[in-house]
Amino acid sequence: MKYDNPNIIVAENAGFCFGVKRATDTLEKAIKESDGNVRIFTLGHIIHNTIYNNELLEKGVSVLSEDDIEKTAVSATEASPVKIFVRTHGVTKDISERLEKCALANPFFTFEDCTCPFVKKIHKIADEHPGSDTLFIILGDPAHPEVKGIVSHCEGESIVFPDAESLEKAILSYDVDKLNKKTVVLVAQTTQKLSEWHKTQKIIEKRCTNPIIFDTICNVTEIRQLEAAELASVCDYMIVIGGKDSSNTAKLTEICKNICKNTVWVENSGGLSQLIPPTNKKVGIAAGASTPRSIIEEVYKTMSTKIENFEEMLEESLCKTLNTGDTVKGIVTAVSNAELQLDVGYKVTGVIKAEQITDDPSVSLKDMFKVGDEVEAFVIRVSDIEGIAELSKKRTDSDKNWNEIVAAYEAKTVLEGKVIEAVKGGVIALVDATRVFIPGARSGVPKSGDLTTLVGKVVKFRIIEIKESGHRAYGSISDILREERKAKEDAFWATAEEGKQYKGTVKSMTTYGAFVDLGGVDGMIHTSELSWKRIKSPAEVVAIGDEVDVYIKALDVEKKRISLGYKTEATNPWKIFTDKYQVGDIAAVKVVNMMPFGAFAEVVDGVDGLIHISQIALEKIAKPADVLEIGQVVDAKITEIDYEKCKVSLSIRALLEEAKAAEEAMPEDYAEEAPAEEVAE
Repeated sequence: MKYDNPNIIVAENAGFCFGVKRATDTLEKAIKESDGNVRIFTLGHIIHNTIYNNELLEKGVSVLSEDDIEKTAVSATEASPVKIFVRTHGVTKDISERLEKCALANPFFTFEDCTCPFVKKIHKIADEHPGSDTLFIILGDPAHPEVKGIVSHCEGESIVFPDAESLEKAILSYDVDKLNKKTVVLVAQTTQKLSEWHKTQKIIEKRCTNPIIFDTICNVTEIRQLEAAELASVCDYMIVIGGKDSSNTAKLTEICKNICKNTVWVENSGGLSQLIPPTNKKVGIAAGASTPRSIIEEVYKTMSTKIENFEEMLEESLCKTLNTGDTVKGIVTAVSNAELQLDVGYKVTGVIKAEQITDDPSVSLKDMFKVGDEVEAFVIRVSDIEGIAELSKKRTDSDKNWNEIVAAYEAKTVLEGKVIEAVKGGVIALVDATRVFIPGARSGVPKSGDLTTLVGKVVKFRIIEIKESGHRAYGSISDILREERKAKEDAFWATAEEGKQYKGTVKSMTTYGAFVDLGGVDGMIHTSELSWKRIKSPAEVVAIGDEVDVYIKALDVEKKRISLGYKTEATNPWKIFTDKYQVGDIAAVKVVNMMPFGAFAEVVDGVDGLIHISQIALEKIAKPADVLEIGQVVDAKITEIDYEKCKVSLSIRALLEEAKAAEEAMPEDYAEEAPAEEVAE
């Protein structure tokens, strides 16, 4: 069909995707070839589209429950063979095995696996990463049949989460040591939103060591989502067509609504009955992967007819005294958070909807206006039939504010504005009533970052380009960030000196140390400076995002390099030991190592003492392991401290000898009376 209405744009990739078309073509071919002799079933609905599935029922195709597989297989005979078609979303591993078993047992029972190849790919990934040491993480809807099928192929532990926020909560509660011992595999349901997938990847890469990440979002889904977002950014209204249980259609609708507020989700043209057709506006049409082309064409025709009829009716009813394009002043007669009503001095009531006052959805009109206020506005549409004149305050404000934008551009003034939405290629910031487009490359967000993180924030930027036609302005946040960073760097180097203390944030780590942001300038804590003990990795002491107290150990102003110190004398294990103990003290020590000549025991964290083999027991022993074991906690006496070499000598024998001497010194009559007292008790 040719789409020739200039006001309606149909997405190029709307409708059946490759996987759905492959499944439906296979099924419809089998229906034709069977001539009614073969009983045809779909295991669950072949696709998520109620209208198409109802058409299959009319053609004699029944929906088979998973519980009835064996019963149906037994009923298959030469005179009445059975063929099953597995839905595009796939089934669980045990269902597949049951189908194969039934097909082997009865030659008149056959099945066709119509699972989408992209879904099959995820099954294969799960099969190739078996074992209890694998943690399989899936971005998707836990209740969706596709996700249930994927989980069934996971032999190890699996986590399913619907969005990045849910994953972050789950992964933060996961034991870090346990997590680092796992092989972490990350995949996504084939129809997931790209923005959520990108957020998910960042969380996993930050939290997990060497995760294995597979980009399993269907490339058609990706193209479809990007196309829908682009279409929504240039259209005034969006119509998304698809079944109400279709995951990918739900994602398309959400994407379009975030960009174009006038977005509706319909299953077919019947959903357009209550829609008031726009005039002189662009209408975009997108469709989910399970939407037949015939339904898309039906919606297109219906919308074209509605627009043509409405424009004719509107032309006849236009008010002659107030015209579109006029600028009027009116007095506010009623205020709600949805709209303002004005007395504009004509026989129609002036109405300004919230979206024609501000692009900021968080603003309350009741806080901005009160009855009796005078408002100047631009006339968008006038209708005697409805008795209203639709007005726009944004239009008049935009004209006034444009001169200020031009002045700011010429003077290179720094402006502040609230980011109201992320669109293709950048974000939109609002300065009073003027929309300023900030390209992604100038947003301050990394190239692979998520621009939606800026939405709702007040940002500083500079106007870098203006176009008088259409009053279009382009801004740059990164220019301001660069200047602020340069100012911070200059201020830092002007006052930096060895020994000066700072509070910084751990920014990144390498095998040899941790880099710390000191406020626009980075310094490095070498691994040897992180702990008094020998460590293998900086991650044993700090984590990315930690706030740490550091001091400048050395700096090279010319090369802009800073070496930071982290460990202090107060945390020196030897100082902690000598402050707490002296020769003659008794300490509870833990055996940590054994040698032929004795055992080493931890007195405090980081300080070990030697219990010589001769100091372990009263009698002579062959080796320390005859009396002691690793991890055992025993009391020992500190017999010697070498402050110069930081060495400690311990003795268990000294305590045993003291106990024996005390026992031998005990009066004989006390020893004889003790049993009598015990009997009396």
